Parts: sequence; structure tokens; C-alpha cells
Amino acid sequence: MKRDRRVKIVATLGPASSSRTMIKSLFEAGADVFRLNMSHGSHEEIAERHQLIREIEHETQRPICVLADLQGPKLRCGVFKDGPIELEEGQSFRFDLDDKPGDATRVQLPHKEIFEALEPGSTLLVNDGKIRLKVEACDKESADCIVEVAGEISNRKGVNVPDVVLPLAALSEKDKKDLEFVCELGVDWLALSFVQRAADVEEARTLAKGRAALIAKIEKPAAVRAFDEILEATDGVMVARGDLGVELPVQAVPPIQKKLIRKCRDVGKPVIVATQMMESMISAPVPTRAEVSDVAHAIYEGADAVMLSAESAAGDYPVEAVQTMNDVAVEVEQDAVYRQIIEASRTRTHRGQADAITTAAREVAETIEVKAICTFTHSGTTAILASREKPRVPVLALTPMISTARRLSLVWGLHCVITPEVNRFKLAVVAAVRAAVQQGFAEETDKIIVTAGVPFNMPGTTNILRVAPCREKDIYEGEQG
Repeated sequence: MKRDRRVKIVATLGPASSSRTMIKSLFEAGADVFRLNMSHGSHEEIAERHQLIREIEHETQRPICVLADLQGPKLRCGVFKDGPIELEEGQSFRFDLDDKPGDATRVQLPHKEIFEALEPGSTLLVNDGKIRLKVEACDKESADCIVEVAGEISNRKGVNVPDVVLPLAALSEKDKKDLEFVCELGVDWLALSFVQRAADVEEARTLAKGRAALIAKIEKPAAVRAFDEILEATDGVMVARGDLGVELPVQAVPPIQKKLIRKCRDVGKPVIVATQMMESMISAPVPTRAEVSDVAHAIYEGADAVMLSAESAAGDYPVEAVQTMNDVAVEVEQDAVYRQIIEASRTRTHRGQADAITTAAREVAETIEVKAICTFTHSGTTAILASREKPRVPVLALTPMISTARRLSLVWGLHCVITPEVNRFKLAVVAAVRAAVQQGFAEETDKIIVTAGVPFNMPGTTNILRVAPCREKDIYEGEQG
């Protein structure tokens, strides 16, 4: 099954999309990656969904990527004695460690780490930013605040601290258990919530032990400030605009999104744009025009993937949401302006031999008539470099490693194919030609570009580029030995 677009679609699974029939329908509608949200569902439910994905993968003979999204540390207030409280602008209110039920003057905030980091003048946001308080005075057990934006506060509402780097580990005890479980299950990517620093990524990498690649979710101001260091430490990035839009002014999110996508493209690391992309489709069969424009904007910027959350996990129209996102992507990528934007924003940074080969492959594809670029890869690095070039023709990532093929299915423009091991370049060319023809990217009268590394089966050795005819006898007639 080949897609008519290069950007990938991530669909979150949940109560509305947990059956085998529905998951297959989502895949057929255009989902390339399935997200397992570890904030919801038991390990048994997660394992069942993972098993269904792998069954569909086997049935369709197309690698499918699975992303497990860890919950991260959740900061919540305590409970109230007499139900919800209406906070009024200008009133005083205290957060403290006392576990007694709250009232109109105070409530528990059971996170001593917050009080250790707060300073007078710090901001506290409650209930997704609907309530804002400023800290007037604080110590290691309490914080006296003034309400700046009024609203209703109730049991266990979320609390955000946007202007302080909290001394909290990005991985809670629950996250560590979930990480081990999904790594043993065999997921391809781990998304890390509420990353604040590069050390958060390194901690997860130590625990993952190479069993899954890592995505740093950028959803805190501290992560935006430390983005260069986080980008160097991670394998991929998710622009998680929900919490980012709570902790920062909403008007700051679009330029941050654009900047983060550009930086990811520069270094060749996949980037997902997520949150509220087609929110109205939770309850409506069609999106708003603004949502369509939002998805299109991310695609024009060169994001590797766009993501559906509640739309596919709990909405009334999960298949329609995926299909609509697919249709938007196809339309955008057929626009001549899209190609102009992609090529104008292409990075000029090249660092080595593999970069040179993949750049040359893209330039050859723009000079002569070829139908596809076929790149052999073990670790996935060369295929990601080919994707970074954003060529006009499709890129087939050929690998004998099912784990590599699954992981690369998240990356822009890569059509992943499992191939047998090869030990000679001529055999690699033959395998590439067969894959291109069988997968519907070329016919026998066409030509393709093949890149590979000699000696074979060694990561980081990409050093050969060939323009090859798609008729196998022409390959053998044109080359001896």
C-alpha cells in the first residue's frame, strides 16, 4: 500500500478505536503511526492494541510504526471540603502541603518540589490556564498568591508553573514502569512528556537501552529555552501545543512551532506537530476551515508528521478524521507553492560522506527523469538524511531490519520495504528495482536512483550512487562481475 503523500499521519488509539476492524480502517484511511497514550488504559489494554497493530501489519505486509506516549509528572492540587470554589480577581489564596481539604482561602498542592523552586513573582496556572495567580510570598511549604485571572477551582485540577524550571524528573515511577513494559512489548518510539532539559532525555535513553527511539515533547517554556541541547540528545521531537499554549501566550506558539520545525529539519530529526489539529471532529463529521489551515500550515513548514489525539481516540468520527487529514495532505503537496516553500527552506548544512551522497541523489533526481530514490539502510541514518533533502520523487527505504523499517515509517517521505540481506552492490540494485516496481513506484521502462554502502551491512558506510534501469536484464548487461 503506497500513500499519495509524503507527510505522515499519527492516530491515537483509545475507546473509539480499539477494535481490530477500526484500527485496520484507520490504517487504510491513511494512518502511518499509531500512538498508545500511557495516560489512559491498562497495560492489558495497551498490549491488546499493540498486538492488533502487529496482526494488521502482517496481513498488509506494510511496516507500521507504534509510538508509546509516556504520561510524565502530573501536577495537581488537592480536594475541596465543600466542592468547587470560585476565585475572584484580587483575592488572596494559598497553596500548601497540608493534606486537609481546601476551602475558599487555601488548598493542598502535594508537590514539595514546586515550593522549593518558587520565588515571589512566579506565576501559577490552574485548570489549563483558565486561572492565573501570582506568588506574593513563599517558603518550602506554602505559597501565598494573588488571583490575577478569576475562575472556578475544583478537585485535583492541573497546575502549571510556566516561568520556573522545576526540580522534577521527567519520568515518574509510573513512567518508568510503563517504559519498561512498552519496550518489552516492542514499540518503536517513546514520547517523553514535560521534558525540561537534555538530561531528561538521557535518563530515558539509559532506561530504554536501545529498544526504542526517543521523542522529546516540547510543551514547557524551559524546553523551548533549552531546545538546542534537547534536540542534540533526542531522536525526534513533538511540538505539543496543548500545554505549550497554556504556559506561554497563545500568540507565541505559531512562531515557536515554525522555529522548532526548521531546527529539526536542519539536523535531520523527525518532528511531529500535535494537539487540537482537528478538535471539532471529536463530535462533527467535518473540521472547521481554521483546523484545515492549521494542518496545512504544518505540512507547508515541512513537518514529518501531523497527529490526531482525541479525534481518533475518543471521537465520533475517527476514520473520517484520518481521511480528512490525508486529503488535506495530498492537496497541499500537489500545490506548486508547497514545493517552492520546501526547497527555499532546505538546509545547506552537510557534514559528511552520507550527506554528500544523499544530496547528490536529490540533485540527480531533479536533473534527469527518475521515478524514485532507493536507499539501503541498516540503522536508518541514511534514509533519514534522504528524507531531510525533501526530494521531489519518492524515497524507498530498503532494509532487512523490521525494527528499522517500523521506526522509519514515522519519517517524511519514506516508504519502507523489508528486503533480504545483500552483500554485493549489483544485488542491491536488483533488489531496489524489484521493490520499486512491485510497490508501484516505477515500471520496467523507468529509471531509479540507488544509494548504498560498501562494505554492506555496516552502518555509516553510504558511499555509492547509481542511476539504474528498472529492467533487470539491463542491469546485468551493463555491468560485469
